[in-house]
Amino acid sequence: MRILLTNDDGIHAEGLASLERIARTLSDDVWVVAPEQDQSGYAHSLSISEPLRLRKIGEKHFAVRGTPTDCVIMGVKKILPAAPDLILSGVNSGANIADDVTYSGTVAGAMEGALLGVRSIALSQAYSYVGEDRLVPYETTEALAPALLKKLVAMPLPDGVLLNVNFPNCLPEEIAGTVVTSQGKLVHSLWVDERRDGRGLPYYWLRFGREPVEGKQGTDLHAMRNRLVSVTPLQLDLTAHEIRDQLTKALA
Repeated sequence: MRILLTNDDGIHAEGLASLERIARTLSDDVWVVAPEQDQSGYAHSLSISEPLRLRKIGEKHFAVRGTPTDCVIMGVKKILPAAPDLILSGVNSGANIADDVTYSGTVAGAMEGALLGVRSIALSQAYSYVGEDRLVPYETTEALAPALLKKLVAMPLPDGVLLNVNFPNCLPEEIAGTVVTSQGKLVHSLWVDERRDGRGLPYYWLRFGREPVEGKQGTDLHAMRNRLVSVTPLQLDLTAHEIRDQLTKALA
C-alpha cells in the first residue's frame, strides 16, 4: 500500500513526524508532501496566483510552498510514481471538530484526496495549555491510530466521502472508546483585533471568541468531552437535499 502524508502545520511539525511513524505500521511505501510553512486555517484553498516551489528534503520527503491542497495535488499528479492507495492528513495540533472543519487545512488535505478518488483520512489531536506552553499528547494518537486505521482502511467508502478522526486531550489509557459521530455546532465568532505598527498605522488580527457549549450526544464535540475518539464521515456533496422540494415549489 502506497501512502501519501500531508498536513497544515508544516513540513517540520511534530505531528507530521508522529503521523509518519503511524503510517509505517501500515506500509513501508510512505511519502511525505507537506507545506513549507504553517498553513493552518487556509481550508481547501489553491495557490493559483503564484507558482508552487518544490523542495526535496529527503528520501520520499518533499516540501511545497503552498497549501495542503496544493501538496496533495503535487503528490498525486507530479511527485509520486503512481497514485497513492491512501492519503493521511495530520496529525494536527488541535482538534478539528464542529464548525472548525470548514476552516481546517488538515481536513482540506483529505478533501482533496477524496476529490482525486483516493481514500483519505484526517487525524487531529486535542491539546491543552500549561501556562504559555501548548501540550499536545501525540502519544495518544500514536498508540491508538494504527489499529483504528487498519479497520478504517479495510472498510469500503463511497465516492466523495472522507473520514475525520479526532483524539481527545488525554493519555492513551484514559481513552473511553471510539465512536462514530456527526459534526457538531460551536457557538463562536471571529473578532477583529486592531493594533498599531511602529508608524502608528493600523493593522488587524483575526481571533476566535467562543462561548462554552454542551455538545449533543452523538456529535464530535460530545465525544471529545467524554474522552472518546471521534470518527466522523464527511462528504464533498454540500447540497442541502432536504429542502430541494421546498425550493422547487417556491420557484414554481
